[in-house]
Amino acid sequence: MPHTILKRTGRFVTATAFAAAIGFAGVSTVLFLDHGSANAQINVETAAPPPSFADLVDAVSPAVVSIQVEKEIQVQQFGPNGGFNNFPDLPEDNPLRRFFEQLPFGPGNPNGQPQRPRHAMAAGSGFIVSPDGYVVTNNHVVADSTAVTVQFDNGDEYAATVVGTDERTDLAVVKIEGVHDLPYVEFSDAEARVGDWVVAVGNPFGLGGTVTAGIVSARGRDINVSQYGDFLQIDAAINLGNSGGPAFNLNGQVVGVNTAIYSPSGGNVGIAFAIPASVVKRVVTDLMDHGAVTRAFLGVLLQDIDQSLADSLGLPNSKGAMVTNPTPGYPAEAAGIKSGDVIVAVNGEQIDNALDLTRTISDMQPGTDVTVTVFRDGHNVDFNVTLDTYDEAALSQSDQESLPAPQIVEPAVSSVGLVLAPNKDGQGLVVEDVESGSIAADMGFAQGDVILEADGTAVTTVDEFERALTAVRDRGSDTVTIKLTRGSAVRFVGMPLSDN
Repeated sequence: MPHTILKRTGRFVTATAFAAAIGFAGVSTVLFLDHGSANAQINVETAAPPPSFADLVDAVSPAVVSIQVEKEIQVQQFGPNGGFNNFPDLPEDNPLRRFFEQLPFGPGNPNGQPQRPRHAMAAGSGFIVSPDGYVVTNNHVVADSTAVTVQFDNGDEYAATVVGTDERTDLAVVKIEGVHDLPYVEFSDAEARVGDWVVAVGNPFGLGGTVTAGIVSARGRDINVSQYGDFLQIDAAINLGNSGGPAFNLNGQVVGVNTAIYSPSGGNVGIAFAIPASVVKRVVTDLMDHGAVTRAFLGVLLQDIDQSLADSLGLPNSKGAMVTNPTPGYPAEAAGIKSGDVIVAVNGEQIDNALDLTRTISDMQPGTDVTVTVFRDGHNVDFNVTLDTYDEAALSQSDQESLPAPQIVEPAVSSVGLVLAPNKDGQGLVVEDVESGSIAADMGFAQGDVILEADGTAVTTVDEFERALTAVRDRGSDTVTIKLTRGSAVRFVGMPLSDN
């Protein structure tokens, strides 16, 4: 019979699992309906109740902890060096200015001085993954903490230190020092399937050990709170304070770390999200061993492809990740990959979208040699790339240095409803206005966009832009590929050339 994987050093703590019983062996539901009778009746045999989760919970609960965090928060300050922070400058004779100056710590008070930071307490959840006290939780639970306390289900409390955090996946590891032989749990090696039972244990609202149960509702959710977007959706009740707690399968193995909820009200509505064990294991191992996560890096900025853009490029479908910019000095550029290329495969495996490519590369080690297949000029081209190490600080600086500074001069109306002017720095055309009801308006172009290319050709004048559109029409195509920048982002758009 399967056992939970709750461990202590040198021995197992076992509990009956429910993998076999969940099939409801011996239970049947039979419907009988006599269509020929005026008094048709449905008879349902009584079904046995589902198995209890009690033994599972008894086994895993000793390894699930509450995490109490102390943080310093900066409060609004009054002082002689600038008055009330985050408040606009006020004229000398404004009564509001006089009001703030007369507050106890205002600049009008001869003893005025900045207020000290205030201490705040927060609570979350976590679980032990080693007998010597390593604990997994969420980054947002312990970020900027000044003190961390781990509380066990039996009430024991221990001070802990933050070993490492990973903002990109919202995971963190803390360590209880000077302990051994602690109960701990392991991660599942098998991917959770939609429909699998899950049991969540955590510390909602600071109430302490609380158990909820449900099923895996979906996989691969992207909820825009992580760089990788690979979340399990579960319907077990998750609330504030459950963050960082485990979701168990019926063998007592961790299949996910509860991280976020979808809620119009702030409370549970049956839609919660957990980081899958496959991601957690890799991140936690790096944090335990090195205090930080080392990631492979291809060196490209990406966007997804819609059908209009696929049509303009001649792609057979909208699969793949489009390179908006290769990062200067990094592997993709060195290998010859260019802006406008569409990455369709890595090592022969299809890439569905930008998120899929990000996940694929991040699962590899720096220094790995990969074959990247791109779609360029109507056919696939293979590039051999040696992956680098991700360096967020260096990349942020590179991005800032590469951004154009759009300025507007000499506007003219284009055939697609864009009012364009050459950019003063010579890079592209600035959109000064978009004519209402035009093709460009329908496509979502906005004032301030900078058009860099049309049909793969750099454009710096309205005449060049129109010639590129004419060349597309002359080929018999009705969609043109536009490369543009909006703010700090480079994008490609497939723009129809007619309203039909």
